[in-house]
Amino acid sequence: MYAIIETGGKQYRVSEGDVIKIENIEGSGTVTFDKVLMVTDGEKISLGKPYLPSAKVTADVVETGKGDKVLVFKMRPRKNYRKIRGHRQPYTAVKIKGIEV
Repeated sequence: MYAIIETGGKQYRVSEGDVIKIENIEGSGTVTFDKVLMVTDGEKISLGKPYLPSAKVTADVVETGKGDKVLVFKMRPRKNYRKIRGHRQPYTAVKIKGIEV
């Protein structure tokens, strides 16, 4: 059984026991995702328009942190212009507990 959820402007395919890294969210403990796009159990598929009204996905927050550093380097040749910037995107890792239809 798996579901497709939407959070942070992105869509994720999740099933029970998965640990996924999503955009940083507030709070800790248990999180409920209400924006469920699709749920399937192998045979029966339930699609939403755009969301399923009765479906929920519950998850536990495992950790919060920052991702790998991404370096942005700008340079203009022959102009002595160099600029370097670093960025680390914050994330929240959640473990999927259950999918309710």
